[in-house]
Amino acid sequence: MEPHTLTTERLLLRTVGPQDTDAVLAACQDPDIQRWTMVPSPYLPEHARAFTEQMVPAGWANATMFTFGVFLPTGDLVAMVGLTMLSPGAAEIGFWGAKEHRGNGYVTEAVLTVSRWAFTRLSVDRVEWRAEVGNAGSRAVAERAGFTLEGTLRSAVDNKGVRRDCWVGSLLPSDLGLPSTASYIPARS
Repeated sequence: MEPHTLTTERLLLRTVGPQDTDAVLAACQDPDIQRWTMVPSPYLPEHARAFTEQMVPAGWANATMFTFGVFLPTGDLVAMVGLTMLSPGAAEIGFWGAKEHRGNGYVTEAVLTVSRWAFTRLSVDRVEWRAEVGNAGSRAVAERAGFTLEGTLRSAVDNKGVRRDCWVGSLLPSDLGLPSTASYIPARS
């Protein structure tokens, strides 16, 4: 699949490439990004190059992972949002926000934009969010974006060789007032 560009009133979401390597490297020096996400720690120039020059283009090319850099009109990188296909109709969203741009709602806005795109362009009927228990920032973004917290999964994530519990939540097309591509019958309580 060819990379897509998405826009909001405040943001430009586009694929990242070699021109963004330095910005990705700088953002990923943040100890919180290294602690709570799967990026390597320490985060080195070769990690940023592999991400922008190999991992991101390969994900788009084989339609398994759709990564968007989130930029202000000034060109500043404010966040990264990735959508990984789990199975037909289901994807997992992951994200981080650059430290100096947190608290402005950019990540929530980008997560909603990418989720809406997945529902309308990729025939996704479930976007799943996972975050290690304790990652309050990620949980706050997911909740503001409308994700329903579904519970805690024990030993469900491997973060740098350590198994950890994680929260899991989901966003469905109907949560955003959009139709699903497949029938859905929710369980009765």
